Amino acid sequence: MTQGPLTTEAGAPVADNQNSETAGIGGPVLVQDQLLLEKLAHFNRERIPERVVHARGAGAYGTFTVTADVTGYTRAAFLSEVGKRTETFLRFSTVAGNLGSADAVRDPRGWALKFYTEEGNYDLVGNNTPVFFVKDAIKFPDFIHTQKRDPYTGSQEADNVWDFWGLSPESTHQVTWLFGDRGIPASYRHMNGYGSHTYQWNNEAGEVFWVKYHFKTDQGIKNLTTEEAVRVSGLDPDSHQRDLRESIERGDFPSWTVQVQIMPAADAAAYRFNPFDLTKVWPHEDYPPIEIGKLELDRNPENIFAEVEQSVFSPAHFVPGIGPSPDKMLQGRLFAYGDAHRYRVGVNADHLPVNRPHATEARTNSRDGFLYDGRHKGAKNYEPNSFGGPVQTDRPLWQPLPVTGVTGNGEAPAHAEDNDFVQAGDLYRLMSEAERERLIGNLAGFIAEVSRDDIAARAIGNFRQADEDFGKRLDAAVQALRG
Repeated sequence: MTQGPLTTEAGAPVADNQNSETAGIGGPVLVQDQLLLEKLAHFNRERIPERVVHARGAGAYGTFTVTADVTGYTRAAFLSEVGKRTETFLRFSTVAGNLGSADAVRDPRGWALKFYTEEGNYDLVGNNTPVFFVKDAIKFPDFIHTQKRDPYTGSQEADNVWDFWGLSPESTHQVTWLFGDRGIPASYRHMNGYGSHTYQWNNEAGEVFWVKYHFKTDQGIKNLTTEEAVRVSGLDPDSHQRDLRESIERGDFPSWTVQVQIMPAADAAAYRFNPFDLTKVWPHEDYPPIEIGKLELDRNPENIFAEVEQSVFSPAHFVPGIGPSPDKMLQGRLFAYGDAHRYRVGVNADHLPVNRPHATEARTNSRDGFLYDGRHKGAKNYEPNSFGGPVQTDRPLWQPLPVTGVTGNGEAPAHAEDNDFVQAGDLYRLMSEAERERLIGNLAGFIAEVSRDDIAARAIGNFRQADEDFGKRLDAAVQALRG
């Protein structure tokens, strides 16, 4: 802020910012004290609705640099040549907690990355896990309701959490991830990020590939045990945010090696499980990750509210050469995220500095609405027009997909190995004995809080189907805690 006299919002100089205007010394305050009323009215409106999910977060600016030639797979301009650099903004977050919650909790971490490309902003909105709890967006509100405060008790309830997970076997894989050693990252710098969903890449020849994104931390994986997280949360609820900010301030810029798994489109139909199922990973032996770039964060936001709280990310923000897949969870998010931002920040949220394109200019016919800044001046607001307005390119961002059949509320097509438990069992069997013990202890401590035996038994049964030893040991641990 520049030096000079303090002013009102309208720019008038303020004579006294210490004492409100009264009717005589010690008398009642006057309604004509417009500085007082302006300050109080603005203060009452300083908070916008917090995010329903991912409310607690931190962010930083950085750069993505291409390190491998991927032009055979995508025509995206920001990926067009080795060495090309693109400005980014990355927002990390927890999922279930509110804005005032602690950082060091057992919860997935949101990974929302904005690329400010010359063809418009590309948003990649994922998590620090490669899978998720549900595979269809129609179940998402129900799932989140179980993680939030109960409408009667006002607290998160183990009954709600485990009732839903027990009745939703598809969640078994993600729950195994969440209660394992990587369930509580030590910091945002010491965790991986994933696009999680499957996305489409298409090249100049129109060929289609399905891809999954991986961001592997160059700082190394570091996590907290449940006991360590309790201590950290009590001593410093802002531990993750503070760590990220201070590391960048001292020039210790965090970075990630960016990889993709690439599946030719023709492989999808006959692949052993549904490649668009968000509850499953693609085994690396099937599609080995290929390094394509480096992401580094090197600049902190100057104002948390303006740049972190008002930042918006949408999976629907694609650029030429990148598009969606038939992933039913992704399809729902294409609508839900933009709708949430228009409600929470406003219809002109994309005009804010952190959200607008940095390497190009947005040219639309959308006008007016709350906080519209008049940027279009007197330009015509319709298309086509005869006054030099923007025109369509006649080239879609992504390739169309063939569809057949009748409409209806059907499940995704079944593949040979579509099973809710196989990959959870595989993950359990990959763990060391010490990792399994911690996983069992973390799960048992939470399941033991459930008030009904049938809900607890059903939840344990899902893990038993993933691996008999897993379920047997978990059952014994829960019984021991419940007495």
